[in-house]
Amino acid sequence: MKRKRNPYSRADARTRSARAAGYPARSIYKLREIDRRCSLFARGQRVLDLGAAPGSWALYVSQRVGQEGRVVAVDRAPIDRELGGNVSVVAADALGLELLGLEDSPLRRHLPYDVVLSDMAPRTTGSKISDQTRSFELFMRAVEISLDAGKDGAAFVGKIFMGPDFPQAKEAVQRGYERCRTIKPSGTRPNSSEVYLVGQGKRRGPSAGD
Repeated sequence: MKRKRNPYSRADARTRSARAAGYPARSIYKLREIDRRCSLFARGQRVLDLGAAPGSWALYVSQRVGQEGRVVAVDRAPIDRELGGNVSVVAADALGLELLGLEDSPLRRHLPYDVVLSDMAPRTTGSKISDQTRSFELFMRAVEISLDAGKDGAAFVGKIFMGPDFPQAKEAVQRGYERCRTIKPSGTRPNSSEVYLVGQGKRRGPSAGD
């Protein structure tokens, strides 16, 4: 029996273009489009990047916020490349992240954040329902962290696989943020079910930085 080819195993034109531009992954184009459409970043901002490996988003954001800004990149997978002097890498699993328990961590030191990003995705199993459920779990944890770690008026970007839990995920963003948009960037592969929910204008409330 022939093994089914992984549709992501071969580098496409965007992957090759990203590498040629110095980015480790094609996901740079997704964030760049979301930034262009939503005006997310400005110089001097503090940004938290969840699920940051291999580092494309953190590298892009580090350039957008400038040396006076700060980026904290969190992932349990190693990030091997240099991301810039304004980027701190924290090796941690976002599902178990405790903001107030990390006394000496840059994650806590730069609270509260102007933008919280999550490109987290589960390892796909081939079971659509299982993958969507795991994606929803990661997304909801990212929303929770964004509301704890973001300042009033902050923004949030999170990836989620479309599925039956999507309305609940969108409602969570709408509760926490004044504005909510669903964006499927043009850089998303045609056979992918992923979309991004963007929340802007975090509603006033207590945060871990208060």
